[in-house]
Amino acid sequence: MLIHLTEAALAKVESFIQEHDGGEAAGLRVAVLPGGCSGFQYGLNIEETPEEDDEILDLPAGIRVFVDPFSAQYLEGVEVDYVTSMMGSGFTFNNPVATGGCGCGSSFTV
Repeated sequence: MLIHLTEAALAKVESFIQEHDGGEAAGLRVAVLPGGCSGFQYGLNIEETPEEDDEILDLPAGIRVFVDPFSAQYLEGVEVDYVTSMMGSGFTFNNPVATGGCGCGSSFTV
């Protein structure tokens, strides 16, 4: 499985993990959840340890990414970025398997 985090996203995740004092086993959970206007939405969470059936990706800067089996099928090749603009800041997703999305950009279809 391939998930790419930009340098900005890696830096932000690293700071979140340090803020939560997650320890060496901590990582970023990237998930796809049913919901939103278009059917699926993304979920991000800092977790102390992976679940037993998670795929674990080791990214640069020692960042670990945890992906559950359901989410993995929708996340192959996704790029996660962290952007700051006049409208605010947050994580964005560029997903090559998404076939559409909602107007607000918070959910997608496959």
